[in-house]
Amino acid sequence: MTTAQILGVYAGKPEDRWDGKAPSAIRKSLIQGAVQLTETGIVEDQQADLAVHGGPEKALHHYPSEHYADWAELFGTSPFAYEPGTFGENISSSGFTEADLCIGDVFAVGTARLQICQGRQPCWKLNMHTQNPALAAHFQKTGKTGWYYRILETGVFRAGDSITLIDRPCPDWNLKDVIFARFNPKLESSTASALANLAVLADPWRAAFAKKVDPDFVEDTSRRLPGS
Repeated sequence: MTTAQILGVYAGKPEDRWDGKAPSAIRKSLIQGAVQLTETGIVEDQQADLAVHGGPEKALHHYPSEHYADWAELFGTSPFAYEPGTFGENISSSGFTEADLCIGDVFAVGTARLQICQGRQPCWKLNMHTQNPALAAHFQKTGKTGWYYRILETGVFRAGDSITLIDRPCPDWNLKDVIFARFNPKLESSTASALANLAVLADPWRAAFAKKVDPDFVEDTSRRLPGS
């Protein structure tokens, strides 16, 4: 059975941090004690742009602590310290990464039940937050994006709790592979079609894969990645 330990739980509020840029809640703080989960996430957590963040299909963002050492080795730790809790995630854990999981996996944590429904599409705010203009693109290139949960059952959990896999309805759809597929400009139409029809996948990702069925489709990421 796949299990990880929650190292930290984090929440934040929108801030105006960059001149001429939209506000962001990517900077989050460690929460002490138990947190209450609603259908849209941790009660204390907020999002700046609800058109692209938050909501039932992005209720919680989970990022494996294992990746931080890789980022620190690649980019160094100045001026940004690559350490758990600093990428805007709600949950930092030790025990599994994207390669160990599948889309649709269901987990028990505290009294709540969570389901993986999509990966993260990194944007320019990650670059600005870390003062690293290359980071969002490297997220996509490596597939080390973390993932989002929908809340199947609300409840309470805290740092130190175990997060345990209790159901795997889509064992053929490894999470890391699906993340790579989402960002693959030359994805095979048959794979795109299958993912577009995968019921447990979040609707925005299903819609994106539906577009990728057309071999001539070219996705424009010029605004999302560098913020141009």
